[in-house]
Amino acid sequence: MKIEMGENLFYSWLRHVKGCTIVQNNWKTSPKWNPCNMEEVERLKEATDKRFSSYEVFKKNSSIAQIMQQGECDAIGIEYVEGTKETNIIAVDVAFHESGLNYGSRPVTVAKILEKYVRTAMCLMAYMSTKNAELIFASPKITPAIYKELSERVGELNVLFTKLGYGFVAKLIANEDFDKDILGALIVMYDEVADTTELFMRSYRLLQMFSRVRDGTESESLTGKSEPHDNKKITQIEKTDVYSEIKIGRIVQTVLRRILSEGKVSDEELFRLQDEGYSRETFRINFPVLVKEDSEFDKTRYYVDPVEVRGTKYKICSQWFETQSNNDRPYLIKWIEEHM
Repeated sequence: MKIEMGENLFYSWLRHVKGCTIVQNNWKTSPKWNPCNMEEVERLKEATDKRFSSYEVFKKNSSIAQIMQQGECDAIGIEYVEGTKETNIIAVDVAFHESGLNYGSRPVTVAKILEKYVRTAMCLMAYMSTKNAELIFASPKITPAIYKELSERVGELNVLFTKLGYGFVAKLIANEDFDKDILGALIVMYDEVADTTELFMRSYRLLQMFSRVRDGTESESLTGKSEPHDNKKITQIEKTDVYSEIKIGRIVQTVLRRILSEGKVSDEELFRLQDEGYSRETFRINFPVLVKEDSEFDKTRYYVDPVEVRGTKYKICSQWFETQSNNDRPYLIKWIEEHM
């Protein structure tokens, strides 16, 4: 059985960073499925052929049936929006070419990636009856020339989706963004993941046995001697960037919770976090960050699971937002970076 590390990486990323409760690798269409929305599928294909005619995204004379039969996605995740019946679908294709992404010439490579985006959108419309999804193509290494052209075409594809009235959003994650948004974000969540049966998480645990890659300190060799590391650490990424793909609620329930449980805040700061005025001034939220578990408080405003800090259990506020008019994220990240 062929094992793809990229697919396993995104299996973990979708689960632990994006919060998807249903994740599948190598999602493929089945000839036994009954498609729907075929008029829209045909409309999308025709619009794609017209908009990107110079690339020949789909081979001439390729039928819709042939295109759909080739439908495959390296990883797909479904996130259930808390407190609603809504779902978010994230479909990922990942490619790792050691010398840089290359399916042939530059136009051929760009056409290949455009085909992946559009075919996935077509399959989601036909077999999941949705016109809303995040479509990701990811690669750790894309040369500047290909990246520039591909990025421009992805932007045009998103304009096309909007023009057709679809909620599909195509996203390109590569190079430094791959480092911080995928690897960095997943490593941030690592301590909260007890299940190491996942291949990438297991590999990272093995790496930790030989190098304290998370905190950038000295490593301890198998001889028991501490040895300095001169190599670049995985976590030498701007922390603010690392959190960009993680929703604020998950940052609170993982990173903030870990800082508190590990006793990284002083007694004075612990006291201030229980003050409504300090919480409003520091985090821009309208409730104390912490309340003692045995005190009187509005239980609808706090997460159920308590955090224990120096023998006392506290509940953590759940009222965090990241909208354009009310964005608590930068204040939370600033506090986290000061206490890591």
